[in-house]
This record gives sequence, structure tokens and C-alpha cells, in this order.
Amino acid sequence: MKEILIFLMISTVSFSLIVNPIENLKEDFIFGMDVSMLYEIEKNGGKYFDENVEKQCLNILKEHGVNWIRLRVWNDPKDENGNPLGGGNCNYENMTEIAKKAKNLGLKIFLDFHYSDWWADPGKQNKPKAWINLHGKELENAVYDYTKFVLTYMKNNNALPEMVQIGNEVNNGFLWPDGMIFGKNAGGFEGFTKLLNAAIKAIREIDPSIKIVIHLAEGGNTKLFKEFFGELINRNIDFDIIGVSYYPYWHGTFEDLKKTIFLVSRKYKKDIIIAETGYAWTANNGDNHPNLFSKGMELSGGYLATIQGQTTFLRDLIELVNNVPDNRGLGIFYWEGEWIPIKGAGWKTGEGNPWDNQTLFDFNGNALPSLDIMNLIKTSPATEVKMLKIYPVELTYNLGEEIDLPKTIKALFSDDSIRSLPVTWNLNPEISEIPGVHKIEGIIKSTKEKISATVTIKNTRNFLKNPSFETGEFAPWIVLKDINAVKIEKANPPDNAHNGEYAVNFWLDSPFSFELYQELEISNGKYKVGFWTHGNAGVKVIMKVSEYGGEDRYVEIEESGWLNWHNPIIDGINVSTGKIKISIIVEGKEGDWGFLDDFYLFKEDE
Repeated sequence: MKEILIFLMISTVSFSLIVNPIENLKEDFIFGMDVSMLYEIEKNGGKYFDENVEKQCLNILKEHGVNWIRLRVWNDPKDENGNPLGGGNCNYENMTEIAKKAKNLGLKIFLDFHYSDWWADPGKQNKPKAWINLHGKELENAVYDYTKFVLTYMKNNNALPEMVQIGNEVNNGFLWPDGMIFGKNAGGFEGFTKLLNAAIKAIREIDPSIKIVIHLAEGGNTKLFKEFFGELINRNIDFDIIGVSYYPYWHGTFEDLKKTIFLVSRKYKKDIIIAETGYAWTANNGDNHPNLFSKGMELSGGYLATIQGQTTFLRDLIELVNNVPDNRGLGIFYWEGEWIPIKGAGWKTGEGNPWDNQTLFDFNGNALPSLDIMNLIKTSPATEVKMLKIYPVELTYNLGEEIDLPKTIKALFSDDSIRSLPVTWNLNPEISEIPGVHKIEGIIKSTKEKISATVTIKNTRNFLKNPSFETGEFAPWIVLKDINAVKIEKANPPDNAHNGEYAVNFWLDSPFSFELYQELEISNGKYKVGFWTHGNAGVKVIMKVSEYGGEDRYVEIEESGWLNWHNPIIDGINVSTGKIKISIIVEGKEGDWGFLDDFYLFKEDE
């Protein structure tokens, strides 16, 4: 590890980057950074350097073009015994200290109220301990009082924010269940907006000029943003800015993001801010804690995990936001770009840092060249970006399956971007019945360059219909019992699907039970059936086969975490009735989740 860190320090001193200028970049474009971990990093001895000269982190940020900082606030980030929870221990006092320093440097402040004692996101929006038993007006008053108290404290300390977001990634509301939008015992949009209005009232009373942000994750999910903000507009909610989380390896392509933010800004006449974003500058790890971004995510993310790739990602995102119609694209905030690996400053007390390869500093605290993106955009010469290689297209099908070649291919360019290029294929569909390896010729539309795809047809026939759910529908599969716990989802990130673009996702905010099954007529003989699944640790998934002429057979697996794929199989099924029923049965606790994909039913005696 020492050798790796030394190389990184050297590489940050002198590094040549390809950064093409952006036309008509707004003078007041926001290049902000969330630095909520900074208090704990400095408390535990973390230091920052610019060209190997030690400086204060906020000074380095300002010198490299950062003009805003974002800070999250947790109500009481301690457990029931008073022990700090970690993740920055972001109480209002610590965050105000950072805000004061930033204000003294001329930086502006974006405050992020989580209204929770710890991390809040689309999957969890837990009430603070002190509010657990509050409901209705009592809870609304608590939101109002707390919001006003924190902002008053910051105002009295010359640290009042210019921008405030109410809740963090509130796709399904906050302060569950009262402020939950969907689910059993949820307060719905009515309960959610009552709590929103309590916070808005407090903010407007402190200073009407403060810009109010409502912030969702999944920037590429246009349907979500359109429907969610349509509800707020119809209810006359008083807010100024639509906040967006966009991580390309989780939230779709740039085209998906563009569709979302262009549509909602025009439709609802609201400004847009990318409230959170980030990308890896290396696939290496700065501590012993696993990182969220791994090298395998480069293709879905669209950039290499390099300093050049990170820089190009930032340049492209800035250009996209700058081009939002009617000058409504305000800017971007890089999430926790300062979160270097320092013992004691992990995501949780006693644990490490899953973000250290997505910072804008190297593992030793040296500013990366990518931090200088705003200056590079303005000063770098225009440079031709060349295609370096095309990623191979290799697909495998069972006999008789429809061959679905991709509409685009991935190509690596000299600025470390991985772009999708439209392609046309010369496909003979009859090869689906011919076992073996086939070369399919294609042409890249933009360059007329010839390419080929390798298609392998296995000598097995999958008798299940819609086995990977690529139709985007369940049929002919049937769901029984808690059908609201199960949906077909376009995998985001793509790794959530074992094959193709879609998978079955299950999740519910309360205990649930469901059966997913398919019945089909088949010839008698010996078969095996299987599928692929991953989910949160401890969830039990049962596969059952019945109606085939023998005793019902079962196999049970226990999920062991995200992307820890399991492949349950039942073989030696002697079908004598000319039919079979294949079922998946899940009984989950509140918040349990998982994915099911790539089912197969093969004949063994052919």
C-alpha cells in the first residue's frame, strides 16, 4: 500500500489532463462540495495539501474554484447510551463551526436537514429518537421549532445558510411513517407536505431570501421527478429549487438525467441543482473498508476510474447542467470530496471509509488535478478526443431464445470517457436454432466503422417464458399475496440484474409475503430448474416445484448482501404429468429487499 500512496502523491504534482472548454459557462455557476465529514477528519488528525504544501481544506477548495459548501445536519447523532454514531457526527454545533470558517472565506452555505439522528436516504427516513412518539401537530411543531432553532443558532454565529434543503433524498418522504408517501400506515402526500410546510414556515421567518430545496435521488428517473414535483406544485408548496442526486453508476445515463432535469425545470418553472454527485479517481482502496465504487462499475458509470475519467465526468456534468433551458441550471455539489481515509472518521463508529476513491483528494490528502475543474474548463485548449477501443459484445443464449443485440456499443475515448455509440446489426434470426458460436457483423452509425458481436447459442432450451423479465412485465408469471412488495425494475445500477436490463425487485416498508410462479405445459422427462438472486443479508428465498407428478420439492437459500449472487437449483425433476409449476416464495421483514432474475428450466435427458 505504501508504494501505491507514494505514486499517487507524485502523480498529483504534475498531471496533464484533457479538458475541453465549455461555451457560455455562467459566471455564477455553482461548483460546490459537501464537506460534512471535515470536522471529524480534522479532529482525528487528517491534513490536506496542495502541491505537497499543507493548507486548510477550505482554503484549498476556494483556491481551486469551489464557491459553495454543503453540510448535513443530524438531530442527535448518538446512540441510546450517548455514544457517537459516526459518519461525521453532524450535529448543528459542529456544522456551524465549519460554516463559520467557510463564510469567513467568502464561501456560501447549503444546509441539508436530514430530520434524523443519522443517515437518511430513500431506503430509510427514521425519526430522531426524541420524536419517536410524536404525531400530527406535535410532530409538525417539532419540525418547525427545530428548524428555527438551528437556523437561529447559525444566524447568531454569522453562519446563516443561503440555501436550505428540507429532508435528504425524500423520494418516499421523510420522518416515517407520518411523512412517508407510500406504504402501509403511511401519511401519504398529505402527511409529508404538512411536515414540509412546518419547515418552510420556519425558514421563511428566519430569512425569506433563503432558497428552499426539495431533494430527490435517482436523477435519471424522469417519471419519479415529474409525478413527485407535480404533487408539490398542485399543493402550492412554497419552494425554489429542485435538488437532484446523480451518480451515473446508480442513476442512469447522462441522457436519462438530461431528460429529467430539462423536463421538470420547464414544466414546473423551477431551478435545478445537482445536490449530490461523485465519481472514482482510482479503483484502489485507501483503507481496509470496502469501497462503494469498484472497477466493474466503469462501464455503467461511463468513465474510467482514473483522475482523467473523474475530470471528464465533472466537465460533462457541468456542461449539461449549464445548458438547462432558461438558465435554470444553477450548478453542482460534489459529495464528500474531502473524505480522505482517516481512522476515526468512517461512515460508522468503528468502521472505515467506503468513499475514499471518489474524493477530490488522494489518500494522503493531496488535492487531485480534477479539483481544479472550474479553472481547467476556462483555460484549457480545445483538444480532439479520439476513440481508442471498442468494448467487445459477447452474448449467450439458449436455443430458440430471441437474440436481442444492443442498440449501442461501448467505446473508450482518449479523455477516459466510455461512450455509447448507436450501431446497426446484420442479424439472421434463424441462428437462434443453431448451436455454436456466431459472428454478427455491425456498423457504427456515426463512423461507418465495421464491428462484430460474438453470439453463442447453447445446446439447451429454456422452457420458461419471459425468464429474465426483459419484456418489462410479469406475464406469464403471476404474483400472489403482497403484490405491492414486488415489481419489475430496470436495474439501476445495471449490476442489480443478473442478465439483461430488467429484474424482479422485492421490498416493502412492513412485513410481507408473496409467491411468484409460472405454470407451463411441457413434455414428460427429466428437468432441472434454477434462478439467480441477491438481497439483504438474512432474507430467506424458497424455490418450489410442484404439479409435475411427484412430491413437491423445495430449495431454500439465505441472502448474504448486495451483489452476492446465489443460484438455487433443483435437478432430477421427473415430469410425468406434462406440466410443472415453478414458484418463488419470500416472507420478508420490514425493509427486506432483493432481486430475482434469469430463471431457467432445462431438460436433462436430451
